Amino acid sequence: MDAAQQQLQSLTWSDAGYLAPEWILIAFAILLAVLDLFMPQRSGRSIIGWLTLGGLLTSLGFVVWRVLDMANKASDAEAAGQAASVTIRLMADSYRIDYFSSMLKIVFLVATALIVLMSLGTVKRAEIPDKGEFYYLLLPAVVGAMIMASSGDLITLYIGLELLSITTYVLVGMRKHAVQSSEAAFKYVVTGGISSALILFGMSYLYGVTGATNLGAIAQGVQQHAADYPALLYVGFFFILAGLGIKIAAAPFHYWAADVYQGAPTPVTAFLAVVSKGAAFAVIFRIVYNVAFYASSPGKPIADDVFLAVNVLAAAAMLIGSTMALRQFNVKRLIALSGVANAGYMLVPLGLSLKGMHASNFGEFVFYLAVYLLMTIGALSVFSVISKSVGHDEVGGFSGLYYRAPWTAAAMIVFVLSLAGLPVTGGFFGKLFILLGAAQSRLYWIVAIMVVSSVISYYFYFRVIRQMFMRSTIDNEVDVPATSGVVIWLCAIATVVLGIVPGPVLDWIHSHFSIVNDLFIR
Repeated sequence: MDAAQQQLQSLTWSDAGYLAPEWILIAFAILLAVLDLFMPQRSGRSIIGWLTLGGLLTSLGFVVWRVLDMANKASDAEAAGQAASVTIRLMADSYRIDYFSSMLKIVFLVATALIVLMSLGTVKRAEIPDKGEFYYLLLPAVVGAMIMASSGDLITLYIGLELLSITTYVLVGMRKHAVQSSEAAFKYVVTGGISSALILFGMSYLYGVTGATNLGAIAQGVQQHAADYPALLYVGFFFILAGLGIKIAAAPFHYWAADVYQGAPTPVTAFLAVVSKGAAFAVIFRIVYNVAFYASSPGKPIADDVFLAVNVLAAAAMLIGSTMALRQFNVKRLIALSGVANAGYMLVPLGLSLKGMHASNFGEFVFYLAVYLLMTIGALSVFSVISKSVGHDEVGGFSGLYYRAPWTAAAMIVFVLSLAGLPVTGGFFGKLFILLGAAQSRLYWIVAIMVVSSVISYYFYFRVIRQMFMRSTIDNEVDVPATSGVVIWLCAIATVVLGIVPGPVLDWIHSHFSIVNDLFIR
């Protein structure tokens, strides 16, 4: 009996219950696809949107319940003097439910729920002709991201990656009659195919060296054969890193991002910027810390070289993303290049390894990812309202916003300050924690690049604020739909709260997450 059959037989009905969040989303996607065939064109699409939101919140509830259940079991185990590991391993450890995956699933589901809520009030038929199709395609895309976060095997990981990729290819091209959207979809399909090919090629080398697809088994094989096949391991790691670098839009693999973000509908842009990027980061964490971490042998510092490559990629993303954004006046392209720089910031905790006994890497990453979720979706929600009002996507659309919609302008100031990393916002502490971690690991050159990149970013971020306060040539009224207003203020308030009291959130992450139990696969 081969390994695949063993994995399938090991999934019992009780085990399938652990996958309730994923099953719920799949069931809702199928139900809504059928329901869309019978619903009226106008009111029916909004109903499907609300049902999609209900499915996401239901799935989120199950994930949160599982996290609380794991926390209770861990507390009981500690009280009994036993090991506190509560990781759930399914299908021969190819699918894992732990704090690592659960925290990221919460981020993905919250982000998608906010995106759906944002779209209910602002998306016009001209932007997304078939809104029902847009809503139920988001669900399998989120399932793909969740599979990537929980994967402990290269095969499971690739299934999640392709499920996310294929659905987002369709979502990017939703504006069927817009040339710009078709061009964006074509570019995204091509670069996505190249990314998948690079990742598969790198995986084939890891499988060839170790004869395994499970990340834990690969780690053991790498420890045994690192001295024998260093060149093959270098090829495998760097091809995987390049393929995932495309997915997270890190320089120099970012050239698709600006065109795709600009051509895609605004809610899809938000999904690519947060959920798709976050899922790719989850894979990088799993592979680098489970496989590359053990790859060194005497005279062949493969692990050190991989972590150095991650840091170089982070530095390039921060500098190139920030400098290229200086000349951008289209808001979506500005968000894309800002995302390139932010991908660099989020790569820094990963590249720090465990130098200098620095072990809070994941906490710093997930805190910044949560803040990035809030400020990016919040800023795109404001942008969707403004673009609907003025009829274009340029920064000039924010002209005189303070005089036309002062409260919306106030929320946008919060998001801009957070993106720039200034105090009293979550973005400030997100960058500060990462910067202090790099300083603790004595990577002072990364610290310097983070500071320089942040200073450069002030110019294009404050361009938006300058437009809101110093330009008053546009008199269009700004109509903020109720759903968009809810998203904008939820994101703004949460951003400020994380900027005032970040400690409890970070402490909760650190108190529950364990590198040994939740990230390493043994």
